[in-house]
Amino acid sequence: MPNSTPLLTPREAATLLGISYPTIKQWILSGKLKSVQTPGGHHRIAEVTLKPFLAKDKHKPAEESRERYRKVSGRNQLVGRVIDVQIDGFLAKVVLNIGNQHVTAIVTADAVREMQLKKGDTAAALVKATEVMIERV
Repeated sequence: MPNSTPLLTPREAATLLGISYPTIKQWILSGKLKSVQTPGGHHRIAEVTLKPFLAKDKHKPAEESRERYRKVSGRNQLVGRVIDVQIDGFLAKVVLNIGNQHVTAIVTADAVREMQLKKGDTAAALVKATEVMIERV
């Protein structure tokens, strides 16, 4: 592989493909996705290696494609499964299960209706925050 080929970390490649970090690690370890290892044993993926996955995604119907997530400037996109939707007046509570963690968002009821969001759907939480708080557990 030429030295000029950009190499990505698994996390960067996962973000580019719109998949989770555990999924890309599984792909690497199973041989589905080729990687090279650094002297320290870390995996790196040549950007060109991702082209077939990106091309395959473009042929999917719009509602199944990950392309729309790559069109948003925010990189903190957490993809998961909708486990609860509750509409109350103008607002709606949407709960996503992401990697066995729950992310709850309060959005407008109109937005939920327009997206036709329901339990079992795949959705992404797009996080835009100026602060992140940490609690010791």
